[in-house]
Amino acid sequence: MTPDADEPDADEPVPAAPVTNQYARTRVGGPFTVVEVSGEIDVATAHLLADHLDAATSGPGPDVLVDLRYVDFFDCSGLRVLCRADRRARERDGRLRVVTDQPRVLRLLRASGLSGRFPPLPRLPDEAG
Repeated sequence: MTPDADEPDADEPVPAAPVTNQYARTRVGGPFTVVEVSGEIDVATAHLLADHLDAATSGPGPDVLVDLRYVDFFDCSGLRVLCRADRRARERDGRLRVVTDQPRVLRLLRASGLSGRFPPLPRLPDEAG
């Protein structure tokens, strides 16, 4: 299975505003759509993150920031969702970026070879540093 697998059917409607859940919430922050992720993202919960990323990347030219600073656990299921959302954003002339300062997430990105695809930002661009 490739990281970009499991693309929803193109005829399948994508919710415009997914329901906030204990793992993800979406908000507009300036020119960005920010998907804030928390808790444990694994095979059992990745679909809840995917709902938010599908909606965030559904329009033209999406500029999405995925804030992973508050995750307790993030595995390859979460990476697969990120890769699919990144591909969707690029297909629509947009971009998806990852925000994290979590050592475990940074290690996962390096170990998976995805740190080049998702060069992590230490904070949201609008936050003072």
